[in-house]
Amino acid sequence: MGFHDGNKKDKKHYWLTPEDLMDDLNKQFNFDFDPCPYPKDDDFDGLTNEWGSSNYVNPPFGTIMHEGKKKGPTAWARKAIKEYEKGKNVVFVYPIDKWVLMLLEHTREVRNLEDVKWCSIEDGLPGPGIGRHVACFILSHEEIKCPDCKDSGMDENTKISIPNKPHPVCPNCKGAKQRNKTDSW
Repeated sequence: MGFHDGNKKDKKHYWLTPEDLMDDLNKQFNFDFDPCPYPKDDDFDGLTNEWGSSNYVNPPFGTIMHEGKKKGPTAWARKAIKEYEKGKNVVFVYPIDKWVLMLLEHTREVRNLEDVKWCSIEDGLPGPGIGRHVACFILSHEEIKCPDCKDSGMDENTKISIPNKPHPVCPNCKGAKQRNKTDSW
């Protein structure tokens, strides 16, 4: 069963943002574009069209067929990031597990460990990986310090560490050598 068949119980497959939630978000962000509108014109394509300067994105919660390929939340996230990198604002909503939100509320930092090749208990050899990136949630009462310059460099708004890049706000590490995927801090 695909997205266009709807859910199992009632066959519904369009779920609109509740009006009061949309009004609250729109007051704050003043949206001028919705790349996932309903109703949608047949020739409209939010994954390839240029977006507005302030975008509200409530993408399909499942996969869709797009240009002959299955596309899901990753395609929408990539497009949202691409539009953001052009200087546009994007508010992206998508259901995630409650435990993730609970950890984010208490996390000092989140690291992307990429596709971890977990080691077998039988022989200690690395496996093939699980084909998905692994998030590392760091709940710490202590400051997390940069291994290169020993400065925390963290401000209250920084929670995500990206592999292969210097710490995004560490004033002493701007332009520092790039770390290997296995290095973390």
